Amino acid sequence: MKFTLKLSAALLLSILFAAGFGLVALLVGYHRLNVFDRSVIRFVQGWESPPLSHVMKFFTAIGAGLPVTAIAVGIVLLLFFVLKHRRELILFVFVLGGSQLLNVILKLAFHRERPDIHRIIQVAGYSFPSGHSMGAFSLYGVSAYLLWKHIPARWGRAILIAASAALVLAIGVSRIYLGVHYPSDVIGGYLASGFWLASSIWVYRKYDKRRVRQS
Repeated sequence: MKFTLKLSAALLLSILFAAGFGLVALLVGYHRLNVFDRSVIRFVQGWESPPLSHVMKFFTAIGAGLPVTAIAVGIVLLLFFVLKHRRELILFVFVLGGSQLLNVILKLAFHRERPDIHRIIQVAGYSFPSGHSMGAFSLYGVSAYLLWKHIPARWGRAILIAASAALVLAIGVSRIYLGVHYPSDVIGGYLASGFWLASSIWVYRKYDKRRVRQS
């Protein structure tokens, strides 16, 4: 019964994330979030200072590229050699790879140009949804999910969730601060990645339940 409730919770979350993304995408498509986006950008960029810019560049750096690859490889080695949960690697790789592919498809579908208010760094490509936000949500989200049961203490689990959430939020805010994404890009990225992560966990747990029954 408990296992079934967990399966249902993951499926429900995936539906809610999908509905949320659909709503944001619809509002973006009809230009209903322009005032919201520009207001938030002006507010966040109002904090601009050289030290804070360095901090934001650091957070945006750990949201993609070589740092993410290094973190992902480290988690793979931890799961494979230390925790001996090699089957969980399938979920880890599936979530990360699928999230990247989904982001490419969505960006090509929406063709949204990046903000032109004030860019602190220059990047190419389309804007919606944010690839950094999707990548961060997927990486740190699935990592927290896989590491959760290996942390027995309640305070340890609380630290894990808080640290993961803080990293995901900081990476998203850094993209707004640096002027390369609208807030709705970041929110859309979180929702799209949340859908993919929850759906992947639902499929994984369903397969795991079937495997336990057959063993």
